[in-house]
Amino acid sequence: MPPEPEPLVRAAVVQAAPVGFDLAATLAKVERLTADAAAGGVDLVVFPEAFVSCYPRGVTFGALIGSRTPEGRALYRRYWNSSVDVPGPATERLGAIAARHRTHLVIGVIERGGATLYCTALTFNPHGRLLGKHRKLMPTAAERLVWGFGDGSTLPVHDTPIGRIGTAICWENYMPLLRMHLYGRGVQLYCAPTMDHRDVWVSSMRHVALEGRCFVLSACQFARRADYPDDYPIEGVADGPDAVVSAGNSVIVDPLGEVLAGPATGGETILRAELDLGRVAEGKYDFDVAGHYARPDVFTLLVDERPRPPVRSTGTDPPD
Repeated sequence: MPPEPEPLVRAAVVQAAPVGFDLAATLAKVERLTADAAAGGVDLVVFPEAFVSCYPRGVTFGALIGSRTPEGRALYRRYWNSSVDVPGPATERLGAIAARHRTHLVIGVIERGGATLYCTALTFNPHGRLLGKHRKLMPTAAERLVWGFGDGSTLPVHDTPIGRIGTAICWENYMPLLRMHLYGRGVQLYCAPTMDHRDVWVSSMRHVALEGRCFVLSACQFARRADYPDDYPIEGVADGPDAVVSAGNSVIVDPLGEVLAGPATGGETILRAELDLGRVAEGKYDFDVAGHYARPDVFTLLVDERPRPPVRSTGTDPPD
């Protein structure tokens, strides 16, 4: 008898903007968007990078080489106040949203860790449990002014009933060794929350899917100037509330690099696709970069997954 067909994973990618610097309003919007995404049933919902409570595009935070302004410090304080503790009240709310809609949820947040902010992706299961977090290893360019660096202790691939879920944030997807780590962990549902809205990003996502023989779900914000506070000091964007700050280009790609949904650039939207995990095995038939196509006699990758706190005390646990 032929084998039973594998169940399809119903996936949704949310392309939208948060309410900048407003944690409560952003969490309420996550609730509404997840409800929309879950209408009719869904197994996985992916939100963009830094969705809670915003990606500070176009902000200098008053930083020049050798000086910082009082106004920049005040804006950073505002950003800090709208960020989240992990775990904490906001993660409890996000877990409750996942449980209410019975879905896995991957969402970008700005995390307070100690006295530092991190660009983090959280993964919840349909019971509302936080499966784990991934802190962005390498903030890009001016992001380093406001975000700390993750370490190897937050590079999980979660083994779930719908498949193995892993996440790389924005330009981490251009780090071949990080991708290789995820492939080696057997990622099947590769989540790529981002704020890169360029057309070339779609080509990159197709490459990742084809290289890893996995499904890639890339969620990017579609944001206009009106999604940020009136006093938000954005630079490099045209005037007017309808000026586009981030154009989206969210996309879902299959293990052979074929686009299943998107790319979308016209506004806020929810992309949907049914993912047949059997396609992963079909793709790896002739190319498994962390399996039969590898050459461990020539190339090996060592990943240090130990936490690296800067202060260690004998007999006590370091703060997150």
